[in-house]
Formats: sequence, C-alpha cells, structure tokens
Amino acid sequence: MKNKVIAIVGPTASGKTKLAIEMAKELDTEIISADSRLVYKGFDIGTAKPTKEEQSIIKHHLIDVVEPEIDYSVADYVDLAAEKIREIHSKGKVPIVAGGTGLYFRILLENYALPRIEANSQLRQELEEMDTDSLYSELIKLDPKSAEKIHKNNRVRVIRALEVTKILNKPFSEAVGLKDSEYDVEWVFPQIESRDILYDRINKRVDIMVEDGLVDETKHLLNKHGRIKNLVNTIGYQEIIGYIDGIFSLEEAKEQIKQNTRRYAKRQLTWFRKNPHLNFEI
Repeated sequence: MKNKVIAIVGPTASGKTKLAIEMAKELDTEIISADSRLVYKGFDIGTAKPTKEEQSIIKHHLIDVVEPEIDYSVADYVDLAAEKIREIHSKGKVPIVAGGTGLYFRILLENYALPRIEANSQLRQELEEMDTDSLYSELIKLDPKSAEKIHKNNRVRVIRALEVTKILNKPFSEAVGLKDSEYDVEWVFPQIESRDILYDRINKRVDIMVEDGLVDETKHLLNKHGRIKNLVNTIGYQEIIGYIDGIFSLEEAKEQIKQNTRRYAKRQLTWFRKNPHLNFEI
C-alpha cells in the first residue's frame, strides 16, 4: 500500500497556512511547505511566510532552506521534500504538504517526472542576459508546446525549459516523462466563496505587509544581498524596490503589488484546475 500524504493547495491568500496548521494540530503531524519563495532565508513579510509563532505551534519543513543567492531547483525541492515525507511517515504520522507552487506538487505528488539535467552555468548566464521577450520568442521557436504552458514573465521556468531543450537537443515538453505516483494523496482545496473575496483578501494582506515593515525588510535584503535576481523578480519586493528607487510612490507600489499578486493568483487557479483530483468553482 502507498503511504498517505495530505496536499493542501490553492492560490495565495486562500487560507492554506491556517487550514494546514488546524489539520496538523488535529492529526498531530507536521507540515512540508510547497512554496518556491519560502525556501529563501529572509524572505519573510514579502512572501507571507508562516510566523515564528505559527512555526512553533506545528513543525514546518522546507522553510528557510537556502540563502536567496542560490537557485533552488524543482529537483532540489523534490529530493528534500521526499526525504521529509519519509521521516514523518517513519513516526507513524501523515505528512501535510501545503503551498501554492503548482510545479512542486506536480513533480512531488502527481505522476510527472522532470529530466535530471545538471545546470549549465555558461548557457544559463547567456539566457539570463536575454530580455524577457527574446527569451520567450526563443522558446516559441524551439518548443511551442512548452511556450503554451509557461507564462512569458516566468523567466525561471522559461530559462530552464530552454536550458533542457538545448542540452538534450529536443524540446523540453518531450523530455518530461510520466511515473507512477509514490503516494496515496488526499487533495484539499481551501473553501473560497468567490474570486472577488479572494482578491479582497489579497488587497488587505498587501496593506498589512506594508504596515508590518515590508519596506524595511526590502531595504535590509538589498543591503545584505544586493539586487540578486531572486529578490528583484519576487512580487512584493520588486515593487518596493521601485518605490525605493523613486520610480513611483509607496501607494503606487502597493497598488502594483496588489495587481501583480491578483494576476499571480489567477495563474495559480489556472494551474490547479488541471489537477483532475481538485474540484473548485472560483
């Protein structure tokens, strides 16, 4: 029999963290984060990372794993998450995987397998120096199927798809394989009454982030790490950097964060609709 895993998935601001903690307390278990930004140390307010208090109530894994200079790949995540799942199962507990990064869920818990290709630093550097439109045009030319599934502005995934395509000399979409899922997964989607309510939650959360010190956190991260790509390409920080640079006012930065976060939530909903085990209507 396959070991059971509970997967709590949903868009940003949908209540995943609260639901995961409530379920973990009820089941006396631990939580594994599935969020591509929570792995980075110091990305706290801007990513709505579970607070220290929340993490003290229930043990969380895959949070604050690496410094933000590190390119933390899907393969890195899956390897460590699978290890944590085994550890929690060995205690006789059912692990809860909670987050909003669809690709993490797809590779870890569904039946998709990414090709294990080592990063080519020289090729990656060449790709990173290209502008977003040129990158996406290259992907359309070399792998139109992947271009249909990857958003143009998701530079990390576009670059990875081009990297794999060029190294293997075949489209990334053809290199992705299928496997039998290792786990018996119970999929849970937080109850959200409507998309308007979700967007209202997003707007309010951005206001709270700024009140809680998002500007100071961004300044601290800039002073500590400089303008590294994982910082300047993260929603929340990139807009506040614009405010710090004098490109727009703080109110304009807040509106930009709200708009970009709503767009991101919409993309997340589109991604999770592809999961046949999930059924939601918003």
